[in-house]
Amino acid sequence: MAPSVLWFRRDLRLADHPALDAARRASGADGVYGCFVLDDELLTRSGPARAQFLAACLERLDDDMGGRLVLRSGRPEEVVPALAAEVGAEAVFVTGDTAPYGTARDARVDGALGRDGRRLERVGTPYAVDPGSVAKSSGEPYRVFTPFRRAWEALGWPPPLPAPEQVDWRGARSNANPGGIVARSGSRRPRFWEDLPADAPASMPAPGEEGAHAALERFVDGGLGDYAEARNLVGQEGSSRLSPYLRFGCIHPRQVLSSIAGAEKATKDTDVFRSELAWREFYADVLFHQPESARSTFGPGLVHLRWDEGPVAEDRFRRWALGQTGVPLVDAGMRQLLAEGWVHNRARMVAASFLVKDLHLDWRWGARWFMYRLVDGDLASNQHGWQWTAGTGTDAAPFHRIFNPFLQAERFDPDGAYVRRYVAELDGMATKDLHAPGGPVAPGQLAFDGASGYPEPIVDHGRERHEALARFEAARTRGER
Repeated sequence: MAPSVLWFRRDLRLADHPALDAARRASGADGVYGCFVLDDELLTRSGPARAQFLAACLERLDDDMGGRLVLRSGRPEEVVPALAAEVGAEAVFVTGDTAPYGTARDARVDGALGRDGRRLERVGTPYAVDPGSVAKSSGEPYRVFTPFRRAWEALGWPPPLPAPEQVDWRGARSNANPGGIVARSGSRRPRFWEDLPADAPASMPAPGEEGAHAALERFVDGGLGDYAEARNLVGQEGSSRLSPYLRFGCIHPRQVLSSIAGAEKATKDTDVFRSELAWREFYADVLFHQPESARSTFGPGLVHLRWDEGPVAEDRFRRWALGQTGVPLVDAGMRQLLAEGWVHNRARMVAASFLVKDLHLDWRWGARWFMYRLVDGDLASNQHGWQWTAGTGTDAAPFHRIFNPFLQAERFDPDGAYVRRYVAELDGMATKDLHAPGGPVAPGQLAFDGASGYPEPIVDHGRERHEALARFEAARTRGER
């Protein structure tokens, strides 16, 4: 036998880790070298929240490995083969990556290893069901969520693997440290982001595998029983808060699915939460089959949709990003993003709808800002979530869904708790004055206009809704020619 290399990526844990199990079995008494590569192609695009959380998770992983995690900086196709040659490993084991960059990167690493007589062994993925596995009887992929979910559940997934009783971790020289991740992150920013925050959020989730399982335990014991209703109420803690841990693989969705299945017999709440996990897997499957959809409009019918550009559009974007639009629920969501690197899902949808359909800005502008600021920024979920809201994605009835942010606040923040928590200027405002009386709302019609320095809405929602629908009709008509 020979030692193995386990290359960590989006799998920063030791339990339920098939690639680790395979590496341990293949190496026998010769041990396993665990490594993580600081890849500037990814780091320079990663925002401060993800970079700081990743660094903290790597520190926890290193602790769990007895201080044997090898951190090296450079191009993976150079760093990984060099480490394998240095330690005499015949194989490098990885959790498979089906995202566009990861697929291309792994092909380069595989080629470099092969030229040296070594191999890259892909074992599993970060999903309960591997992207590309769920298909119609014809073999075609699903483009709509509901039938995908039925097929996904019918296909099923294996139970989680326990943590290995003993891994003989071997040490090697590192040429990097977790602090370098934060220092090198986020340098690729659009020109008009120059005055937008580039610092890490003040509040971050507890990192690592231990933090993930603590969050899962809290959710199963507390939030799961009321999830179907509470998940939409922005002022309540009704979310699982597991998304950062799933993003970095501190916990695997198999473990989450197993935990909620063991919590109690099937209920509406467990069914709804399982559906949310299925959405994550659906978007990964869509991206696997159409990698160009990370940057391009998924629905060809709206490829001609007209977006605003130029200085006025850029200024409106900055107002939106800073939570200064004069629309309380939108601003609360965007300020939560700045403060915590996380946003309640309902607020994400409302803020995204406002950017695209009230401000008429390209969904890719908003998706990039979310990826930059979110601690749980996941390419498949983020990009396709934005396309769903923008009406350019997989949804069967897309563009006409235009969220009225005032009525959304009245329904999902009925006591104004969420808005008051994040928009300090409105902390003393009566609840009835935070909500619109119903219907379109124009600047000058709201009780909080100019209150305590809080601005009037920068656009008239009713007028912009009509403008958005007119642009949609023009794009649809042009696409049919």
